[in-house]
Amino acid sequence: MKTLKYIMSLALIVFIGCSEEDKDLSFIDNVEAPSNVSALFQPTQDNSGLVIITPNSNGGVSYNITLGDGSDAVSLQSGQNVENTYAEGNYTVEIEAVGITGLKTTTTQELVVSFRAPENLVVTIENDAAISKQVNVTATADFAMSYQVFFGETGTNEPLVANIGESVSYNYIEAGVYSIRIVAMGAAIATTEYIEEFEVTAILQPLASAPTPPFRQETDVIGVFTDRYTYDTANNFFPNWGQGDCCGSSWTLFDLDGDEMLQYINLSYQGIEMPSAIDASSMEMLHVDMWTAEELSVDIFPLPDGIAPADEKFVTKQLVPNQWNSFDIPLTEFTSQGLALNDIKQFKFVGTPFGGGASVFIDNIYFWKEPSVALPLLFDDFDGNSNITTWLGDQCGMDNAFANPYRDANNLSHTVLEYNDTGGTYANIQFLAGSKLDLSGGNSIFKFKIYVPSASITGSQPNQVSLKLQNSDLGGNAWQTQTEIVKTITLDQWQEVSFNFETDNWQNLNFNGVDPNPVDRTDLDKIVIQVNSENNNNLVKAYIDDFYYGNTPTQDPPPYARDGFEGNGTITTWLGDDCGMDNTFANPFIDNNNNSATVLQYNDTGGTYANIQFTVTPNLDMVSKSKFTLQVYVPSSSITGTQPNQISLKLQNGNLAGNAWQTQTEIVKPIVLDQWQEITFDFVNDNWQNLNFNGTDPDPIDRTDLNKVVLQINSENNNDLVTAYIDNFNYHN
Repeated sequence: MKTLKYIMSLALIVFIGCSEEDKDLSFIDNVEAPSNVSALFQPTQDNSGLVIITPNSNGGVSYNITLGDGSDAVSLQSGQNVENTYAEGNYTVEIEAVGITGLKTTTTQELVVSFRAPENLVVTIENDAAISKQVNVTATADFAMSYQVFFGETGTNEPLVANIGESVSYNYIEAGVYSIRIVAMGAAIATTEYIEEFEVTAILQPLASAPTPPFRQETDVIGVFTDRYTYDTANNFFPNWGQGDCCGSSWTLFDLDGDEMLQYINLSYQGIEMPSAIDASSMEMLHVDMWTAEELSVDIFPLPDGIAPADEKFVTKQLVPNQWNSFDIPLTEFTSQGLALNDIKQFKFVGTPFGGGASVFIDNIYFWKEPSVALPLLFDDFDGNSNITTWLGDQCGMDNAFANPYRDANNLSHTVLEYNDTGGTYANIQFLAGSKLDLSGGNSIFKFKIYVPSASITGSQPNQVSLKLQNSDLGGNAWQTQTEIVKTITLDQWQEVSFNFETDNWQNLNFNGVDPNPVDRTDLDKIVIQVNSENNNNLVKAYIDDFYYGNTPTQDPPPYARDGFEGNGTITTWLGDDCGMDNTFANPFIDNNNNSATVLQYNDTGGTYANIQFTVTPNLDMVSKSKFTLQVYVPSSSITGTQPNQISLKLQNGNLAGNAWQTQTEIVKPIVLDQWQEITFDFVNDNWQNLNFNGTDPDPIDRTDLNKVVLQINSENNNDLVTAYIDNFNYHN
């Protein structure tokens, strides 16, 4: 029996002989407590009661062992063991593993010391269900501490040892029948053995489908064989090229729980012939997924119509056995050899070893290129234009073909999704993305329109809509992985709501004690929408339309100026000018409006022209992007004097150094004290003002010389004090 408990403690780590710049301790934040803590009990089998105890764990650097017989606890370093002599009896041994940072994990194991030979030995030997040619053995017995397993493979004489009741695994080189011998051992001289002739089997086919390809627009992909994209089903996947007669090769469509893939058996050379040639000259990549149980490399040939054998070109890929190998091959690897791609009529696959008995499974053959236009990755207008097929209601009525009951100038769509919460405690609607979401690179935004009629609402829940992202791999426990953004809504009108997991105030459920930035996560694939909160039985109806997710990088041209002050920002040139500045300051005012852990502190201690600033490269492109958005909090207790409560954003030509101020254009916005608020400066629609130092007054959007951004709190040309906190700065369109 094992009982686990986790203990947080403080550890002192001393670094010697390095500069302040070298002391990067950020890795410590990601260190976890030791896991898989255990101890191996090895008796001496001489009726003496002497037991060797060897602790082990993932991440442990030292151990504290409580022996269970009243003797003093023992401290060990990783790799050491301890010997202790026990009288006959039952003991509870406690093993505490200590990690590099002082985090600790404790487990207990039962130790039975008896001078009787082990009795009632029960052995289970099984082929592993997922790993080819791996055998798992478990043994239990009375009066035994541990057991040895001799797996019977030629050249392998050393046994594997495990505690009684635990499992041990072994990987064979070849499948076949082997004599496996198990020796159960206690503190007695006598042992008990079991021998079984066991057939080790190889897994010769994939147990899971290939990774699902991402959504792509039809103009950006050409399918050859894939369930994800359109392809010509008349393609011939076993043309008569003589490969069956010469080499015993054959093929079939292998069906894995409804997922069909090509299976080329005893691969020598195989091919695909298409009724119409493909023009792949505008594509950038060739994708193919391959699986084999054997050591195998495959030459991949795209063949233009009528090409002579001497002119064929190929790329070779080495496959790793017993896993899907996903290849994205740049088409330049073919064109650089002189191959034209505007008339592809066939594919050929050649195996090495040639006809050596290996089968290869192939799926998702297609050409692709990066998006040519900025289109959403997931979308549904509920009028028939959609790539979302998995909408469902969870404790909530859902109809995604509902006639729009509030058609007006803000939404002229004829069809919408109806959300009908009739009192479900956790009512929501949801769908699964076709693959894991990648929220980086600007793909962090979800938008949709929503209308909530006030007449449909009961109770006193807040008028809001939540968008939650979860990991569906956890099934019914997906909610434990949740990250969420909540937005307020106005009743009785259509409105567009945007959820940006890069710049908005997201909140993790933090069920397992970790709090990762959603943009850094790669496990999210479930999208959940919830109206007017949860954990209540109130009623609400809502109508949702024009859902879409994803901005492509082409929608955000350089320069990039984003900073959430959590270490992932693009701004590296922050500095204070006659003003204190700390861009790694712990957020002193965490609330529902801003739950970020780290912000920028602006500390004006009386500087006449106090400000903070940064520069960008290349210069600002005011035509493509004219807006700057940030969050700011100014505590009233930090202010002296009678300056207006305001924030200014100024743009300047930094190439003029000390005279950059002469080129200034500025927007000033009022602020409310003692609360987080989001401020946007729009140089197209807001009232901007030029300093007009040299007698000119150009529109900022027409300027190309601006590359310096200046922020100033509560005006300038004074010696008053003010402290402010800034977060989630973004330059955008």
